[in-house]
Amino acid sequence: MSSLKSNARQVALQALYQWQVTGQDLKEIYTQFENDPKTPKYQKSYFELLLTGVVKESVDLDAAISEFTDRDFEKVDPIEKAVLRLGAYELLFKPEVPYRVAINEAVNLSKSFGSEKSHAYVNSILDKVARKFRAVEIQAKAKGKKKAG
Repeated sequence: MSSLKSNARQVALQALYQWQVTGQDLKEIYTQFENDPKTPKYQKSYFELLLTGVVKESVDLDAAISEFTDRDFEKVDPIEKAVLRLGAYELLFKPEVPYRVAINEAVNLSKSFGSEKSHAYVNSILDKVARKFRAVEIQAKAKGKKKAG
């Protein structure tokens, strides 16, 4: 069963995809998802935070992601692009979300909505983004494992 926060990520992904493809106003997109009976129950505040945050920070997110992509970011599949932006947003701007959770949630979204191999691509890119922007957290986890083992 999905959590309300996971569902917020899913709805945010769909909304981001729509924003990327149509350039539609965010308020219109919010209203559309809020009024759609097919939209799963989700944490509205987190959905809004993700959508506005990703759009507001898209230039910085794209730069952070592009450093690790094997092709021009503009040529990345639109679903993969939206998933990468969402995952990178949590990695860069939501330090309270553990890096593994941010990556795992993004990978699950790409498995649900992306092409057959997109989850491996998303995992690879976000892992590199995490190593750069969450190095302290990753090192602390590694040290904790060594002590426990």
